Amino acid sequence: MGTAVNLSLKHLFLVLLIVLIWGTNFIAVYVGLKTFPPFLLSAVRFGLSALPWVFFLPKPHAPLKFILGYGVFNFAMQFGFLFTGIHLGLSPGLASLLLQISVFFSMGLAFLFFKEKPSVLKVAGSLISFIGIGIVATHIDADATFIGLVLTLLAAFAWAAGNMFTKKVNAQSPLSLVVWGNLIAFPFMVLLSLVVEGPAVIKDSLQHTSWETIAAVSYIVYISTHIGYGAWGLLLKSYAASAVVPFTLLIPVVGFFSSAVVLGEDLPSWKLFASLFIMGGLVFGLLERQVRRLLPIKTNLTEAVGQENPADEEDTNLNRPICSDVGKG
Repeated sequence: MGTAVNLSLKHLFLVLLIVLIWGTNFIAVYVGLKTFPPFLLSAVRFGLSALPWVFFLPKPHAPLKFILGYGVFNFAMQFGFLFTGIHLGLSPGLASLLLQISVFFSMGLAFLFFKEKPSVLKVAGSLISFIGIGIVATHIDADATFIGLVLTLLAAFAWAAGNMFTKKVNAQSPLSLVVWGNLIAFPFMVLLSLVVEGPAVIKDSLQHTSWETIAAVSYIVYISTHIGYGAWGLLLKSYAASAVVPFTLLIPVVGFFSSAVVLGEDLPSWKLFASLFIMGGLVFGLLERQVRRLLPIKTNLTEAVGQENPADEEDTNLNRPICSDVGKG
């Protein structure tokens, strides 16, 4: 991983292009779900993302159980829940926003399993973001069905759980890790689609595949996954994570407003307030180093109880899954 902290102009444009690709990916998912049921769409996405690329990209270095856990949680469960949530009524814009809560689920799981103590700012950020979720929960309607909300939060939790396996997996690049993760998830989702959705639905969906569906699936697989992660890996090799990862804060913003422009999703005031709380909490979590310079407070929980604080080192992973499916959708 690189150590440079200032992006060149061409790499600034590149990271903004990645944000645009990943943010608009939720629109492609919505279009794909018009023809394919959620588990079938997931299976198609996993299969095309993995094959034939696994024959050219090295297998991640880790025991099989960690690679399996990464693939099952980060892909099969996350996208199974996410696609089903959108299919059952959660708007793409809200889905792109709510999925970012995985940052705080990751923080909690890291504390439970790895004893990584979160800072006061990260805890405050999580509380602020969950106020935004509460706002969404109190406005259940055509754009935010209750089951869609629950499934998307489960997707965020699955993403966070997958990140615990990511810590145990050593891959040469984010693209390699994502491709192998898709390979692990592919047979699980094929089986789930056959059992839950049934051969008749699968056959009918494939027979009615339109050029619009093909374009949506191609965008999800080849643009969002392959090009997105190839470029993302290049940036992470050239710059410190703290210089690149905060740009992911813009992904739900792009998802939110592109859904409004392209799909006509309404933007009532409650959605804007919810987004402000959720994004505000993420700022505390992902830009903690910058925030602590502005707020002269004790930022580590050990400091808060009067214990010695570890050296003030740069948070290189920013509690963010830099080598997993950041784009979502």
